[in-house]
Amino acid sequence: MRVEDVYISSVGVHLPDWVSVDDAEGIGDYQRGEFKAAGLTGTYLAGDTPAVDMAVSAARSAIERSSANTADIDSHIHGSVYYQVPEGAYAPGYILRELGTGNINSFDIQQGCNGMLGALEVAIGQLTGAAKMQNVLLTTASNFTTPLFNRWMDFGTNSVYSDGAAAAVVNSAGGFAKVRSMNSGTLHELEKWHRGEESLLPPRGESSKHFNMGERSQHFIDNEMPLPQLFESFFKFDLGVINDSLVDAGMTAEDITKVITINVDSRMIDQALMRPLGIPADRLCAEFGKSVGHSGGADIFITLDHLARTGQLQPGDNVLMTSQGPGWICSSCILTITEVPSWGEPK
Repeated sequence: MRVEDVYISSVGVHLPDWVSVDDAEGIGDYQRGEFKAAGLTGTYLAGDTPAVDMAVSAARSAIERSSANTADIDSHIHGSVYYQVPEGAYAPGYILRELGTGNINSFDIQQGCNGMLGALEVAIGQLTGAAKMQNVLLTTASNFTTPLFNRWMDFGTNSVYSDGAAAAVVNSAGGFAKVRSMNSGTLHELEKWHRGEESLLPPRGESSKHFNMGERSQHFIDNEMPLPQLFESFFKFDLGVINDSLVDAGMTAEDITKVITINVDSRMIDQALMRPLGIPADRLCAEFGKSVGHSGGADIFITLDHLARTGQLQPGDNVLMTSQGPGWICSSCILTITEVPSWGEPK
């Protein structure tokens, strides 16, 4: 869809302590070598800091950098990834209480690693539709520090899972980035890819199981769809969603200055997305993300924050952002940079 009068006013990030691949526990020399071959140098570990507390920290930063204050926030959309709060509790309520906002509406978008772009799509509707809101806060956060999850091993060597948070204030008045288009879709034939053979029933007394997405994925490949067909299916689907955003923004691949994706092996992104789109590889903003790791739904906005802070975004730049999540969900968004933010560095 083509988008008018929606802007990203600010972004905020919280990253905990960094750990090098060289210091990773529980992996061998082979895995370490594979990470390094992909340029993946480390990740962030939050330890005993809850995901929602990191979301609060990132949100405070985003609000302080924005043209709004806490009382001006009209709505909050949170993108949940993995564990947030105890079953039956509500993560957005915790975040809003800690921030001290008004009694505003809130949503928990459970789209996994697509959470922030999913939240942005909902925010676009709130800002341009019947609600006519002025300022919407987006948040996401993850803490994968648990014996039920191995951030180094459970997803192969194409990514390392990272703890951290990102937030953004989106408004209808103006900001450093104007949203030009937004599209998403769900390739539901791949739904079982991230579910495997797990039961759809609630727990029946068994102890907590190790959360190994790699095993679920392998079960799907062995029993439902061969790996080449799987790759062909979701890459073709993702390219379609991205192309829709280019068309709706009135742009071609030549107009795109920078590309921001989730933090995985950039060689795969280059082969599957950049080359088919005809966008030169040097426009993929992947180097910083290789040291961050894959922080759930926060990747895209962590990179956007980095580019703005280090003077790598200039007025007139067109930025393509795309992310994916289980389901199989894909979203894409195109921004045009309107100004260097006050919290950024001029080039």
